[in-house]
Amino acid sequence: MSAKVIMYSTRFCPYCVRARGLLDSKRVNYTDIGVDGAPQLRHEMIERSGRYTVPQIWIGEYHVGGYDDLALLERQGRLDELLSQAS
Repeated sequence: MSAKVIMYSTRFCPYCVRARGLLDSKRVNYTDIGVDGAPQLRHEMIERSGRYTVPQIWIGEYHVGGYDDLALLERQGRLDELLSQAS
């Protein structure tokens, strides 16, 4: 699957690792923006999402939220549809 997916994350955050795993299992190409040690990128993430925690994930223009939100979409069977609409 190819959709425009952007994720702000840190390297070792367990929720970031899980989000990468889920996206990788779907064979989704995504842009992973590392915010560890990059205050300007963390500020950009906060400005875009209004949230301070990582990961923050967008599929197309839709702000999914964090890993729990991404996993919920998958459990509801809505993630594949969202990914296909954004491609």
